[in-house]
Amino acid sequence: MSRTLRVVIADDHAPTREMVREALQDGGCEVVAEARTAPEAVVAAQEHRPDVCLLDIHMPGSGLLAAADITQSLPETAVVMLTASRDDEDLFAALRAGASGYLPKDMDPEQIAPSLRGVLAGEAALPPWLVLKVMEQFRTEQPRRLPSLRPKPKHATSQLTPRESEILALMSEGMSTEEIAGRLFVAQVTVRTHISTILKKMRVPDRAAAVRLAAEEAGR
Repeated sequence: MSRTLRVVIADDHAPTREMVREALQDGGCEVVAEARTAPEAVVAAQEHRPDVCLLDIHMPGSGLLAAADITQSLPETAVVMLTASRDDEDLFAALRAGASGYLPKDMDPEQIAPSLRGVLAGEAALPPWLVLKVMEQFRTEQPRRLPSLRPKPKHATSQLTPRESEILALMSEGMSTEEIAGRLFVAQVTVRTHISTILKKMRVPDRAAAVRLAAEEAGR
């Protein structure tokens, strides 16, 4: 049975908070606090230290500023943005602020809790249309990011540290975050942090994509 996730909800729209709260409770999560503004969200996060903070991107005080503050001060707490915006800049600003996901408010409420569990398992909570936008952005940004006199690494996996490579290998064996933590004798949050770094270095949206890319590179 999945453990109960502790969640802080921050949105200035009361009906939205109520809808999300009910969806999370039905999905086996515990809503430990609710906030209406970004400063309130930061205080609630610091007080309750939840597993996830679900933040409205355009709430008073800026959900983006709250996301940056929470991810910097509470690295063990995942931040996921909840928004009605379909603006590309909002998406990339949220990711730059440290958010691990970006959920549209018109999504099926029954999918909110599973999406948050996916984030804690090392997956990015992004709907398919947003995954495509992220991939397109990376394609256009990559040439500008590469130093002009440095060769591009041959393989995405070549950028991983020995520990990250070890965790990627265990992921390829189908092991869960909990199983990897047990194998390596480390905390699950440490494994999640490594997985998040692996996904960023390999420029993939989730664990499955990282495993597929590693398999492709190993077969070259």
